[in-house]
Amino acid sequence: MNTRDMNRLLLGTAFLILVGGVTYSCKDFLDVAPQGALDQGTLSNQAGVEGILIAAYRRLDGASLAGCDCWGAAASNWVWGSVASGDAHKGSYNGDINAIQDIELYNWGTGVAEGYLNDKWRAVYEGVVRSNATLRLLNKVVQSNPAAISATDVDGIRGEALFLRAHYHFEAWRMWGNIPYYTEDDATFDKPNDLCPAHDCGPGRLDPVATLIIKDLDAAIALLPATPRNGQVGRATKWSATAYKGRVQIYTGDYAGALTTLNLVKASGAYSLETSFDHVWTGFHQFANGKETILAYEASINDGEPDGNNSNYGERLNFPYKDPFCCGFHQPSQNLVNFFVVNDSGLPLAVTDPAWNTGNPTGTGAKDTNFAANTTVPVDPRLDWTAGRDGVPYKDWGLHTSAFNRDRAYAGPYSPKKNVHEKRSGAQSSVGWNSFQLNSVHIHIYRYADLLLQLAEAEVEAGSLENARTIVNQIRSRAGQTAEGCGSGSTDAATQAKYPGAWPAGCVGDDRIAVPLLNDPVSGRDSLLTPYAFYKIGLYTTPWTDQVFARAAVRYERRLELAMEGQRFFDLRRRGDADTTITNYLATETNRLGWLGGAAPFEARHHLYPIPQIQIELSQGALIQNCGWGTVCP
Repeated sequence: MNTRDMNRLLLGTAFLILVGGVTYSCKDFLDVAPQGALDQGTLSNQAGVEGILIAAYRRLDGASLAGCDCWGAAASNWVWGSVASGDAHKGSYNGDINAIQDIELYNWGTGVAEGYLNDKWRAVYEGVVRSNATLRLLNKVVQSNPAAISATDVDGIRGEALFLRAHYHFEAWRMWGNIPYYTEDDATFDKPNDLCPAHDCGPGRLDPVATLIIKDLDAAIALLPATPRNGQVGRATKWSATAYKGRVQIYTGDYAGALTTLNLVKASGAYSLETSFDHVWTGFHQFANGKETILAYEASINDGEPDGNNSNYGERLNFPYKDPFCCGFHQPSQNLVNFFVVNDSGLPLAVTDPAWNTGNPTGTGAKDTNFAANTTVPVDPRLDWTAGRDGVPYKDWGLHTSAFNRDRAYAGPYSPKKNVHEKRSGAQSSVGWNSFQLNSVHIHIYRYADLLLQLAEAEVEAGSLENARTIVNQIRSRAGQTAEGCGSGSTDAATQAKYPGAWPAGCVGDDRIAVPLLNDPVSGRDSLLTPYAFYKIGLYTTPWTDQVFARAAVRYERRLELAMEGQRFFDLRRRGDADTTITNYLATETNRLGWLGGAAPFEARHHLYPIPQIQIELSQGALIQNCGWGTVCP
């Protein structure tokens, strides 16, 4: 949808969720409409229903929740899906936001970690409340005046609200597994979460929660149009709901169902990959809402909100520490950076070398410390779209140096990159605290490359290994289109001093942020050897006949493609390889950052996050804690 118009409407819809919503307090002043507030009579029309639906979409960002900064509720899930997975460290310095450090160390039962868990719970269930409030108000308007809203819009509004309700419950389900599921017919909040036998629910198992999510998505699929309602890109469609259904099926282990569902989406032509990887995460407006976007939080800047809170609020800590930015959080791990090293065929070194993560500071393999710019170690070009590293241009903000990190001894030498806008994109806010890092980079909650790799996963489990290989090669072909260019090479003195001379030997005279990896019209070269990196990416040319190998190759590709996007921890848990992977990660990474030795052993209780104790108390006994966090694991 038009993000600016949407956020202008939000300025007047902040209190709409109170209308017809679940009451969470005793009956007192909430039963009397405050002076100047909208009442049900004012809202009982199409404009009111559409406004509250927009408020439900607005909750996608998670972080701008009343009463807290709520970094743990960010749309990207960088705390829960990235930091907890080994892709990234908390960053900054020791003692700065201890809650995230406890989460990284798997000490999820501490008081400060509990606060972050509660922020996430509040955010997703506020989204549920807003979705249900939309459905209640829609039903009220239709019942009182059937002609007030066209049948087409009634179906569209209902379908979008059901889709959003499914999404918010899915977010809660993959965090906590055992959750209450709310519909528009619920009059109270104290619903139980013990919905399945033996208290054994959660991602990777068929259970009533997943069934209810899919039920809502099926209803949405039947109601929604194939293209965005009113031509407003960003609204849910039949195909975004179908794609999401396939995602849920993957999480339940229903690979046969996912194969059918995801192939329907693929055959529809509703989505496609961006032409190059640098167009996926970007501040350039022309690439927003591209063909790869299935669902995104559409961050907005300079839209009339006085504090810039409609921007990419949940990522505002995740910028380099170097002026004009702050605050150095969400730093890529050494483990992740090493994973981008490729073999002589341009395939992940992990495919052929079990010792891919063994430190080799003087050789051509992975590093234990600072994997800085060099032209001897071949790497997947996605590395430098994902992580800032020394000596490599940081988009068009100049060369990455030690000044980009707050405390390298604590969090390592790398910086996050996907959420950071290009300097020349004009995507930064003009208002708000540290406006340089409030931007309009859309946060991909679900994108087509993610879907394709889920489809490849389903193909592997079905035994269709060559179909999976074709999909993985499609992803890798796109990844090989562009590499990080000099960025500010024609204007930045530090870059020119580091890499003098004209392109391709140096950076003088070339300020491109992205350069072609093949057939570069400037250098006239293939397998581009830049002044700072040797980029190489190959395809799987040998037919896949071994299911174990194919399964691993798809999993490797998901990590490379979706790194730092908040997906990996949930992938590890649903597939059942979290225990081994995280234990091995800690064993090696602790040698690099000694404080990781304080991590709790990863065990059965970590398969689900603990439900916030305050929510259990507020439920008056309706909610039951997940095993290992107050109850015994079976």
